[in-house]
Amino acid sequence: MMPVSNIRQSVRVDLGNRSYPIHIGTGLLPDLRRYLGECFSNRKVHVVTDQPVHDLYRPELDILETDISITILPPGEAQKSFSTLQTVLDDMFSANLSRPDYVIAFGGGVIGDLTGFAASIYKRGCQFIQIPTTLLAQVDSSVGGKTAINVPQGKNLVGTFYQPGLVLVDTDVLSTLPERQVRAGYAEVLKYGLLGDRAFFDWLESNGTHVLQLDPNALIHAISVSCRTKARIVAEDERESGRRALLNLGHTFAHALEARAGYNGDLLHGEAVSAGMDMAFDYSSRLGLSEAGAARAVARHLQNHNMPTIRSVSHLLSDPDRLLATMMQDKKNEADSLTLVLARDIGDAFVKKGCNREGVLDYLKHLKHQYA
Repeated sequence: MMPVSNIRQSVRVDLGNRSYPIHIGTGLLPDLRRYLGECFSNRKVHVVTDQPVHDLYRPELDILETDISITILPPGEAQKSFSTLQTVLDDMFSANLSRPDYVIAFGGGVIGDLTGFAASIYKRGCQFIQIPTTLLAQVDSSVGGKTAINVPQGKNLVGTFYQPGLVLVDTDVLSTLPERQVRAGYAEVLKYGLLGDRAFFDWLESNGTHVLQLDPNALIHAISVSCRTKARIVAEDERESGRRALLNLGHTFAHALEARAGYNGDLLHGEAVSAGMDMAFDYSSRLGLSEAGAARAVARHLQNHNMPTIRSVSHLLSDPDRLLATMMQDKKNEADSLTLVLARDIGDAFVKKGCNREGVLDYLKHLKHQYA
């Protein structure tokens, strides 16, 4: 698909003196030096990326023509680890960065989460910029300041809240993504319609295929709506003490599925979220919290767009006790109480604290037998 020039929008994340813009559009990377111009006033820049992204965008990095150092990592979720964090920090120390210097995350969600965490703890915090290169990162993980690595106990359990100074979303880079990665990112786009924007869900019913086909106008609209929704929620609840937990719709189930899959690439995060949202609506229906029609509509939308559903992850449902144990490590939980994001209807999600553990276990056992 040929890129369309000069389709650009900006969204502001309003956090007082830590506010920052999200620039969204086509053809932004060639203007990288202009967008990042403030970084180059006697400041060093360290870029963290992975090998595939570096191979694709070496010329864009060369445009910066400044004192740049770089960490190039292998791709994949396995990089969100203590050992890779140490590698990034060692490279930053080797570059002799100071706190006013800049660290740029140039890659997908794994690179953004890892780099943000490194920036937040290096000398107690240096400057940080996100240039996300996957749809999932563009609509979700690059916005809002969550940084983390994974540990054996679960996903994203060690991290910080640390906002970037700028997010640069160039939709042209998505043309290099495998179709599977685009669909994984679409799950996070759909999430914003399901959790609080029925009109956006209805728009996706008609235009989701155009988004998945990377139509520039549909794509920029979908990304802008997603970022605007997340920016508004983050401004209200930056550290996830309340409403921001809605952004985890489907994620408690999803993180358990990812842990069961082993973070080895067999199940992408967005794929797990897709199935997890199906589970959240299905469980809400079984509890009588929502009409069965809502769960059916969600499952139908996922199926129509070739997205993972509960049935798609049936091979990961064989050990309900282990899944529940992983869910009990979720960051939203309080003490031994399980917290889930459930739904009354499409566009009407809510945070349910104190969920009955036995009830959730019974549901997981039901799924095991249903899809065995």
